[in-house]
Amino acid sequence: MQDQLRKRVLMLGATGTAGHATARAIVARGHVVTCLVRREPAHPIEGATYRVADIFDPEDLIQDGFCGERFDAVVSCIASRTGTPKDSWRVDYEANLNVLTTAQQAGVTQFVLLSAICVQKPLLAFQHAKLAFEEKLMQSGLSYSIVRPTAFFKSLSGQIDRVRSGKPFLLFGDGTLTACKPISNDDLGAFIADCLMDPAKQNAILPIGGPGGAVTLKEQGEELFRLTGKPPKYKKIPVAMFDLIGGILRAMGKVSPKLAEKGELARIGRYYATESMLVWDEKSGRYDAGATPETGTETLFDYYAKLVAEGQSAQRGDHSVF
Repeated sequence: MQDQLRKRVLMLGATGTAGHATARAIVARGHVVTCLVRREPAHPIEGATYRVADIFDPEDLIQDGFCGERFDAVVSCIASRTGTPKDSWRVDYEANLNVLTTAQQAGVTQFVLLSAICVQKPLLAFQHAKLAFEEKLMQSGLSYSIVRPTAFFKSLSGQIDRVRSGKPFLLFGDGTLTACKPISNDDLGAFIADCLMDPAKQNAILPIGGPGGAVTLKEQGEELFRLTGKPPKYKKIPVAMFDLIGGILRAMGKVSPKLAEKGELARIGRYYATESMLVWDEKSGRYDAGATPETGTETLFDYYAKLVAEGQSAQRGDHSVF
């Protein structure tokens, strides 16, 4: 890449799965990447520089993060690990705002944010926190790209071991309540990296899904049974279960903060069991698969086939649901 096109990029969240893929994609495009991390990574990306800094501390961020250096752009892939109110507002809002404020003072002109498509219908704390920061970013005067991906592969891979072992595939309702266009980390990372140079992706909110069309939970189960050769077997879980558990936990949460957090997790579970991860059409009051853009080359079923063929399980971490 020519020097005049090479950008100096400050990267947040490079140790997460989506962030790691994004940092690799940015390096591959020839940009100069500095990753702010809490600790030195076990598997650093060749070509990237790592710098330990506390993004929750504005002074530390200035001294140990920016270090008086010039950066053209910030790319943020940080996100709350739990989705609970305290964690969400601290990470999705406050930490990002600390970085944005410091970036403005340091003369940064571009900010690329990894958000989530579910903020279209905000009912949960983490959605409101993300939206609050999105608003601050759009008002900042910086060139911005707000990337709102649909579901990640890892979050949809929790039942592979169940099916392998002959257990039933779990469905919410009849398995067709929701649909999504899953996107791989590599395809998402490439899309985010392209925001740095593509004017069409700047000063815009960008919902994005992977290739191959929308899939329902029932279709995911059907494909896993086909790939594993196991006879189809399903267990239906009523959505009302989330309401019952959530109601109990919220009532008990009035005297126990830990139970209040579990109540929020139940609300999160219900949301994902009943809301599609697709573009929401306000006029028609429905999710629109056709209006949800697609990018990349890898489909969810490609990912399933690879895991099944290699006898692997998805390492989901914070993406665990089942």
